[in-house]
Formats: sequence, C-alpha cells, structure tokens
Amino acid sequence: MSDEDRRDSLADQAAAWVPPWERPRPPAAEPDTADAASDITVPSPATDDLAAQPPVQEPVSAALPADLDRAEPDRAEPDRAESDRAESDRSEPEPDGPVVGESSEAAGVPRRQAAGRRRVTAAPEPAPELSDTELRGALEAILLVVDEPVSELVLAQVLEQPAERVGPVLDEIAAGYTAAGHGFELRRAAGGWRLYTRPEYATYVERFVLDGQSVRLTQAALETLAVVAYKQPVTRSRISAIRGVNCDGVIRTLVTRGLVEECGTETDSGAFLYRTTTLFLEKLGLNTVDELPPLAPFLPDDVEELADATR
Repeated sequence: MSDEDRRDSLADQAAAWVPPWERPRPPAAEPDTADAASDITVPSPATDDLAAQPPVQEPVSAALPADLDRAEPDRAEPDRAESDRAESDRSEPEPDGPVVGESSEAAGVPRRQAAGRRRVTAAPEPAPELSDTELRGALEAILLVVDEPVSELVLAQVLEQPAERVGPVLDEIAAGYTAAGHGFELRRAAGGWRLYTRPEYATYVERFVLDGQSVRLTQAALETLAVVAYKQPVTRSRISAIRGVNCDGVIRTLVTRGLVEECGTETDSGAFLYRTTTLFLEKLGLNTVDELPPLAPFLPDDVEELADATR
C-alpha cells in the first residue's frame, strides 16, 4: 500500500471515529469477564490490515485529558469534607443512658453503666435528743461500770449528744450526790469523771477491800514517788541526789506498778526522764498534778540550817 492510500485510509478512520463518551454502553459482562469488558478502547492505526481487523481499543483513562483525573479528586475532597461537616452538625449527641421507655438491657448497655450515676447512700438520721431525765440516767449507768475516769467527749460520743450538754448534767449529778449525803461522790480525776467513795467512809471501805491483806508501798517507794511527783520530769540521778541513796530499784518498782513512766531524755546528759502517770492521779483522786498539796507546811523549821550543813 502506497503512502497516499495509507493516508486516505487513516483519514477515513479518523472521520468515522466516535468519541468513547458518545458510544453506546456495552451490555453487562459476566462476573468473570467484568474486568476485561469494563475498559473502553479507541482505534489505533498501525498495520496494513487495520481496516479488516476490529479497531484496537484503549482505556477511557487514556483518551481523557491528563489533568482530568487529578482535577476530580481535588473537587471531590472539599465536597466530601463539607458533607461530613454538615452531617456532623445535623447529628445530635447520643444520650448517656437509654431512651425513655427503653430498658437498659434492650439498649445493649449494662444496667450499672446505663444509669450513669453514682449510688448515693442516705445520710444516717441524727440520734433523737434525750430528755434531761434520760440523759442523767444514762450517764449514771455508764459511770457505774467504768474502771477508769472517762472524759465528757467520750460520754457525748457514746450517747450521741452534744458535748456542751453533757458537762452541765455531770455537774448537776455531782452536786445532787453531795447534797443528798450519799456515801459516794462524782468528781473529776485524771481528765475525766468517775464515782468515788467519800473520805469519811474510807476506813470501812479499806476494811472491806483489804480484809487483813495489806499491799502497800514501802517508805522508800513513797519518798521516791513524792520526789517524782513534785520534781517531774526528773532523772534517776537527781532523785538519788535528793534522797541521798541509790533509787534505781525503787524506780523499777514504781514503773512496774504503773505509777511512774519514762517521758524522754535529758538534753545535756541523755539520761531518762520520769514522770507520774494517770494511774497515779486516779489513785490519789486528783485531776492534775497542780492539785498536789504544797510542800511548805511539811518542811522542818530548820530546813535552811540542814541545807547549810550538807554543803
């Protein structure tokens, strides 16, 4: 075929060529040949028998402009973002719990999570306020069974009553016992309240309690305990200097009986310091050590001469 005939054939083919977007859509292909039939091709002039053979088809993507594929995603992305934003604006927040009228099990949410609230326990109801007669009787009943002085705060907590109300009632009880002339009395001791027998009946009580048995402190123990009570906190060397004898054994005895206890160490020497205990106050019927009697009446008249003689 000459060059002129080839040019005429190509011109005829170009005149008869139909763009892909104007061609009729081919029928649906079978599932196994869907990928092969989905491509739309265009004729390609190359050989001498081009007119006899069906034109070679090229994909549509090759016939479309090169920048069309790049332009479509750029236009699609803003549209998709705007649609997602509009969809989120139109959507309402989901409720924490199930819809009204729908059980938590039907909503697929556990009952405890569906509630979304913490269980709040009801506050305990305040105790009813006792009358004066009931409060007086309750205090007397407790004071009869205690084995050591009990404070007003503890009594108020046990009875669930205001502490400022318990104190005046205890004062009234103590005044009533004294006015009635009972053989016992209610008084403060060691920071609390306790019932005690009256001093005028001490001989009868002693006779009943001891019943021929006498367990008393020795004279050395009494003297040592007196030095600790009036000079506390004090070291053992200071006690021995005051008494003039070694008192280590006596101190151990007083500590064992619970009348004296350690309360730290001296700054200079590092020696142990000793003081009296609440049991000491309880046994003597005192509230604080400030209620101890003064020593001046018990000192000899020639105490200054004795002090000068020892120097």
